[in-house]
Amino acid sequence: MKSKKQLTTLAKHIVALFLCTLVIVPFIIILLNSFKTSKEAALMTLELPKQLLFENYATVIEKGKLAQSFVNSLIYAIVPCACVVIFCGMASFTLSRRITKLNKFIYMFMILGIFVPVNYLALIKIMKLFSIYGSRFGLILFYIANNIAFSIFIIYGFIHTVPREVDEAAIIDGANPLQLFFEVIFPLLKPVLVTAFILMFMNIWSDFMTPLYLINKTNLWPMNLAVYNFFGRERANWNLVFADIVLTALPVLIIYLIGQKQIISGLTSGAVKG
Repeated sequence: MKSKKQLTTLAKHIVALFLCTLVIVPFIIILLNSFKTSKEAALMTLELPKQLLFENYATVIEKGKLAQSFVNSLIYAIVPCACVVIFCGMASFTLSRRITKLNKFIYMFMILGIFVPVNYLALIKIMKLFSIYGSRFGLILFYIANNIAFSIFIIYGFIHTVPREVDEAAIIDGANPLQLFFEVIFPLLKPVLVTAFILMFMNIWSDFMTPLYLINKTNLWPMNLAVYNFFGRERANWNLVFADIVLTALPVLIIYLIGQKQIISGLTSGAVKG
């Protein structure tokens, strides 16, 4: 029996290692080739660069106009995420604490947005009607609306893990509704709020199709569209393309590494008791 378990464990480890290799190797290739010359990078090998060319990154930032697109991406990601986390936290708290037929209907109606696909044709017509098509405000408003359903779904489940006695104690101490939420409940929701924020941030940062449809000015492009445009102009220079990809992926990787513990605890707590 022990030998069978050991073989099973070994087989699982081998499969996991193989899958990890499939994921990691392309990233290593991109990173290594971003420091090579154009000819070396065209081979796309795992060989170490003969000379580390850090100027590839300076060239990409200058030619690809990444400074402006980086600021745009930060605005498109941080503003909607902050708005969604705060307002969905308040909505989820109210819906979960006041369990009525109307609130149940509102909750079910809102989370239906998880399954409804985006119709860009209708969306563009509506945005043009309100004169927000092609603007930062229009894209930010879309991201807020698009992330409400999933955020309420995971926050709602997590709030059930917070005992109602906490609410009662705060009310007895004289807390009004806003104080109850922001001073008492909000800090307790940190794991799930950070989880929602990071997942939204990564999703918005890596989104390519939505800005492509909704933004028609190059100075408002996020980094993904800047990379796409840069690749069209510099596809002969793979070292610069790889450097561009690294710079685009780096913020998402940093955000995830910072908040990965919160992501795990936020999702598991909501899943177990939600």
